[in-house]
Parts: sequence; C-alpha cells; structure tokens
Amino acid sequence: MSLAIENLPTNLITDDGEPMESNNHRISMNLLIQSLKYHWRDKEDFFVGGNMFVYYSANQVKNQDFKGPDFFVVLDVDGTRNRDAWIAWEEDSHLPDVVIELMSPSTAEVDVTTKKDIYERNLKTQDYFVFDPNNANDLRGWTLINRRYQSLSPNDQGRLYCQSLNLWLGIWQGKVENTQGNWLRFFDADGNLVLMRDEAETQRAERLAAKLRELGINPDEI
Repeated sequence: MSLAIENLPTNLITDDGEPMESNNHRISMNLLIQSLKYHWRDKEDFFVGGNMFVYYSANQVKNQDFKGPDFFVVLDVDGTRNRDAWIAWEEDSHLPDVVIELMSPSTAEVDVTTKKDIYERNLKTQDYFVFDPNNANDLRGWTLINRRYQSLSPNDQGRLYCQSLNLWLGIWQGKVENTQGNWLRFFDADGNLVLMRDEAETQRAERLAAKLRELGINPDEI
C-alpha cells in the first residue's frame, strides 16, 4: 500500500487516556509483547506494540473511527526506533502484519465485524486473531488469501497458526504477574512455549540448581 503524503496530518493524538478493559487484558497484552520480543531478541527488523494508535489514512484521522489494536506486529521495519504511535506515512507505508484484539463484552461484536473489515480491506493485515481473556474457549483467527480473510482451523492442541510469525497461538494455564489464569501464548513449531525473559531465566536457574544437586552440591548454600 502506498500513501500520498500531501495534506496528511502531523499533530496526531497518541494517547486517549483510556485504560485496558481489565487487568487480565493488560496482562495478556504485555505477555504477548514481552514473549515475542524475547523470542526475537536477536532481530532488529520488526516492531511490536500494543494499545497504541495506528494511523493509516487522512480520512481515518478526520473521522476518528479507528484507534488501533490491542497487539500488533509490523515486519521488515527498523525495530530499534521508539514510536508513540504507528503512522504509516512515516513508515514507508508499512502496516501491521499481525493483529490480535483482546475481546470483552463491550467490544466483541465490533472486533469480529467492523474491525475485522478494517484489517482486511484497509490495513490488509495478513493474520488477524481475536481472544477473550476471560473465556479460554473463545480464540478465533483469519489469514488473508486473495485479499479476503479465510478462517483458520485449530490443530490437535487447539492452537491456530500465525503464518507471518511462523508461530502458533494457543492457551496456556499458569501464573503471570501473580495472577493465575488461562493466557493466550505463542508456541514454536515444536510445540514449545515462547517464554518471556524472566521465565527463561527462571528455567535456567532451575536447571543449574538441578545439575548442582546431581553433583552433591546444595545450591542454596552457594
């Protein structure tokens, strides 16, 4: 998609002051962002964001009919630069390749109708998913084929494949930020959970402690 730069606005809102729908929604967004960033920690050619404005046209700015997704990934861009909003005409017309909306009773209908149409027709987002953090059974996804969204079918583990990231999305039961729940997580091609940094560090520490015990050393006394 190419965007004409004439008459495009420059004074753009980057924060509407509205919080996430619930604490579970906030945790879910941060979990997705942090785990993908750590998984791709050696890459600098992507941007991952959440609950931030995405601007794709002057009409959108004028009508104020769309703000942005709860989670999104843009590929093949400079990932080292910080952004307060994603502004397509400042990014060589790059738009999100992956979007995840975290549904709630007040947004669910819009997420699977109006927003789905925007991602399909306006942003041409390759992979679109919706998930209700308060209902682990409500995970749906679509991928763009011939410019139209086609529904994704889950694998035997109930996970959906995200082509753009070469990762799977599925439900993981556990504790995050001291909150027990059923969380939307990324999984790799081998079915391994994509970890956040602190999870990976905890696992490394546990493996080291186990190795020390095998050698007859009490790690708590070191």
